[in-house]
Amino acid sequence: MTESRRLSASRRQLLAGSGAAALAAMLPSRLLAAGPIPTAGIYTVPVEQQWVSRIHKAAEAAAAGGRIDYRFSENVSNTDYPRVIREYAEGGVKLIIGEIFGVEQEAREVMADYPETAFLMGSSFKEDPALPNLAVFDNYIQDAAYLTGLIAGAMTKSANVGMVGGFPIPEVNRLMHAFMAGVREIKPETRFQVAFIGSWFDPPKAKETAFAMIENGADMLYAERFGVSDAAAERGVLAIGNVIDTQADYPDTVVASAIWHFEPTLEAAIAAVNAGSFTAKDYGIYSFMKEGGCSLAPLGTFEGKVPAETMALVAEREAAIRAGTFTVAIDDSEPKSA
Repeated sequence: MTESRRLSASRRQLLAGSGAAALAAMLPSRLLAAGPIPTAGIYTVPVEQQWVSRIHKAAEAAAAGGRIDYRFSENVSNTDYPRVIREYAEGGVKLIIGEIFGVEQEAREVMADYPETAFLMGSSFKEDPALPNLAVFDNYIQDAAYLTGLIAGAMTKSANVGMVGGFPIPEVNRLMHAFMAGVREIKPETRFQVAFIGSWFDPPKAKETAFAMIENGADMLYAERFGVSDAAAERGVLAIGNVIDTQADYPDTVVASAIWHFEPTLEAAIAAVNAGSFTAKDYGIYSFMKEGGCSLAPLGTFEGKVPAETMALVAEREAAIRAGTFTVAIDDSEPKSA
């Protein structure tokens, strides 16, 4: 476990009966903060990893603005996660952010012991009223993923697209499905090769998986994991980025990217803590495009290279998404090669 301190500049059988009622009763007054909120991030991967980097970036911005006092721990194993939660909570931290996808039950049991601490956690499950100091979130950036799919559909010549993901969980599945829907809208005959590497951070494995897809005819890759764009660059095919913008790193490879903005999610939690109103809630809505939680990255070196009629459709759909008149379907089922 690596820890860095950034000061101001810097399925659910958990609680029941009277214990839960007591926790709910004591919550509002205890989760009220004055001044910068002592905040900790607990991450199971390096803060450079795509998904976590967006949380970390938002937290650093809030710290720079004087709204939180931020520190973090990265590369925390799932088995060690509950202990790190306890250390921060007992150290006076009032808001803890992170991701409990691999340690749901154990983490929730620990959180119940610290009703004075607010927890904002990435989770595959919904909020639980019996645990009122835990709010959950997810990267619902299917809106932006769909728009990148429209672009990918226009740019693939072979109508063969490779998709490399970490794990087939809802957080990944919904983005893949949205992307695939966009591709099919432009090029219905597209064949998809879908694979999951069983890791959130294994660039070499992602790269080798992508190489196999290229050998099998893919001329466009969906880079849900680090390493995929490297394979695309080496073999001269195109790629679509996810969560972060890597166009500058792969100017001849990454055509477009769906960007996640964690700032609206974190700012909503900060406001709730400051108001003494933090409670069990699903913060997933703050990742939607209409809430400012995701966007389509600038095309950079691919500006003008995507067919004009496709970009006109992208602009039309983006405006409709922001206006609430067009909805991108959310499909959490595991995508399959087809």
